Order: sequence, then structure tokens, then C-alpha cells
Amino acid sequence: MITLSAEQCRIIGVMLEKETTTPEQYPMSLNGITTACNQKSNREPVMSLSESDVQNTIDELSKMNQLMIDHKASGRVSKYYHYFCDTEFGNLKFSSQQRAIICVLLLRGPQTPGELRTRTNRLADFSDVREVETALEQLQNLNGQTLVKKLEREPGKRESRYVHLFSDIDESYSVDSSATQTVTEPSVSNSQLAHRVTELEQQIASLTEQVACLTELLED
Repeated sequence: MITLSAEQCRIIGVMLEKETTTPEQYPMSLNGITTACNQKSNREPVMSLSESDVQNTIDELSKMNQLMIDHKASGRVSKYYHYFCDTEFGNLKFSSQQRAIICVLLLRGPQTPGELRTRTNRLADFSDVREVETALEQLQNLNGQTLVKKLEREPGKRESRYVHLFSDIDESYSVDSSATQTVTEPSVSNSQLAHRVTELEQQIASLTEQVACLTELLED
């Protein structure tokens, strides 16, 4: 199975997405790929790649036979299409549901089944989360290949996240910043809360004393 860099994952994910959602814009130009890679929505993390960065990555993917230039395209601008999956030349064959999941994992990193169901809505139809889980199970053993991995559930979370295996796994995914925040933030907020409660108790005591004084004055 191929191993992709973060930039290569982003470009492949972009091409899978646009091929499905905006087929009239596929194959894609360098400018179109760059714009889609740097989208601020539906991308995690948000990237800021130059056209030069993207062109270098396209050239890398072309050498890996994952992208090809469309020689049939008219005009001066080169257009590219992917060979990543569902082509006569590759061995990766996905159902629409499996393809949608891989696309979102490439674009957004680790996701829970619930997140995948929501975020694949323009790419494939899932009637419920169980269908997502079934597709994920299939991708864990698809024609003898393990394409996704289930991560350990983060503290305080109901669902485990899944990550694609087309790039080197960063085991810190299971204890990343979001997980760390889940553990550390409550202790900080509890400390702040205790301080706030102490302040409020002091204010109440002071107000109570003032009311008592006012009451004595009125009775006099």
C-alpha cells in the first residue's frame, strides 16, 4: 500500500471530493487544486499551500502513478485526474460509501462514525451510523488490506475515532491536543470555579452584614 505525505493526502482527498461534488470542474487545474487544498471549511488542519508547493506535490504523485495529466483537455491550462482508486489501473476498488469515508479521512483527519455520517452527506448516503460502522469494518480488511484503524477512545468521548492508513500513523492521535484538553481543562476550570465561589461567598457575607445594619437603623 502506498504511503502519502500530508500534502499528498490533501490533494488526493480534494480530487476525490471534487470529482463527486463538482464533476463539471474535474479534471482539475493547478489553481483549482490549490484553492481546494486551502479551503477554510471542511479541512483539518487548514493549510496555506502556494501553487509552487502544490505543483511539486502533483509532480510527486505523478511519479507515484497516483495522478495523471489530462492530455485530452483543451486550452493552455493543464488539468489533472487521479489514479488513486476505482480505475482500471489501480487495485483500490471502493463502494461509494467506502470512498466517501476515505475522502473525508484524507481531508479532515481522524473522525468518529457520527462525524463521518454528517460530513459525507454530499459524497454518499448513509441511512444511520450503523451503516458507517459497517463500511469502516469493511475498510479494516478490504481485499486483505487494512486501510483504516480504530483509535483508542478519548477520555470523556462516547465514540472512538478512525484514521486512514495511507500515511504514517501518528500515535499521538489517541492523546492529541483535543484529548489533552479534555483531561486538563476541567482541573483549570474547577480551580477558577472554586475561586469564584469564594469571592461570591465573601460578597454574600458582606451584603448580609450590610442588610443587618440597615435593618437595625430602620428599627431605631
